[in-house]
Amino acid sequence: QVQLVESGGGLVQAGGSLRLSCAASGRTFSSYHMGWFRQAPGKEREFVAAISRSGSNKYYTDSAKGRFTISRDNAKNTVYLQMNSLKPEDTAVYYCAAEVSNTWTPARQVQYDYWGQGTQVTVSS
Repeated sequence: QVQLVESGGGLVQAGGSLRLSCAASGRTFSSYHMGWFRQAPGKEREFVAAISRSGSNKYYTDSAKGRFTISRDNAKNTVYLQMNSLKPEDTAVYYCAAEVSNTWTPARQVQYDYWGQGTQVTVSS
């Protein structure tokens, strides 16, 4: 069993930055791939970014490319999402997720085995 706890959300003005963190416990962190997803009010949850076990491979949705950076520190059992140049349309609850499978499709939500409770990000215009 893996427990994931997100933090770092909040209220920020457009153009500002936030860094989300997701702390994992319960299993060897380096054994699973990690992803960030978000769900805006009235919308489906969507993929934002993902990172492989070692951190060598990173994936982003088009709207995140150039603004968001995913990273991980396996020694600290933590994955991060640095978000810069935030826009009002980035407002959502952000979730981290973990997958232990060797066959991993980064943006495919149903493959992820464990999810955090989410952290709210609100970007004001």
